[in-house]
Amino acid sequence: MGHIERHRTSRIGWLRAAVLGANDGIVSTASLVLGVAAAGASSQSILITGVAGLVAGAMSMAAGEYVSVSSQADTERADLDRERRELAADPECEHAELTAIYVGRGLDEKLASDVATRLMLHDALGAHRRDELGISDALTARPVQAALASAGTFSIGAALPLLVVVLVPESALMWAVSGSSLLFLALLGSLAGRAGGASMITAAARVAFWGALAMALTAGVGTLFGIAA
Repeated sequence: MGHIERHRTSRIGWLRAAVLGANDGIVSTASLVLGVAAAGASSQSILITGVAGLVAGAMSMAAGEYVSVSSQADTERADLDRERRELAADPECEHAELTAIYVGRGLDEKLASDVATRLMLHDALGAHRRDELGISDALTARPVQAALASAGTFSIGAALPLLVVVLVPESALMWAVSGSSLLFLALLGSLAGRAGGASMITAAARVAFWGALAMALTAGVGTLFGIAA
């Protein structure tokens, strides 16, 4: 009896954008807050700077993801258009290409040729799309999905350090923001690892390490400017 399989590759498109957005939201906003705080700014100035960073960052992430993934989608469409023309102009050559691909994957020549014939009769462009170009439904570029996922999770991630700024006294601000942000990053890494089927500990450590490095460098720069002032 057949069974339903749920593979994690179907999540790659939105998961990558979501993790990138949330990670950038936490790291960039926390780093911005720490840098401004280290330079001696007031809590109100820090909060205003952080909110501006949230809005600018979310829009930047949405635009960047949309443009980047749209470029991928344009490339995919161009390749498919070329493949469509080649199938119309020289189907025998395209059949030979597909046969060679299946031979390379372990089939004997006759079986590979038979498989190529059957698949091309069923859906020639789909067969070449999948096996020659390597474009699958799970990995197809979706610009709007990537933009929305990235901008939304960036906003959520950026809101977390700002919430700490609102709740914590100015005297404890730097330690509270840095400590809580590392915790948020570790949780994000764990969730991403779980969603992607990877080690939660490794994912959490990786995300927390780079976040800590970014916050430390930005705080150092803020301290230098504060002393210079």
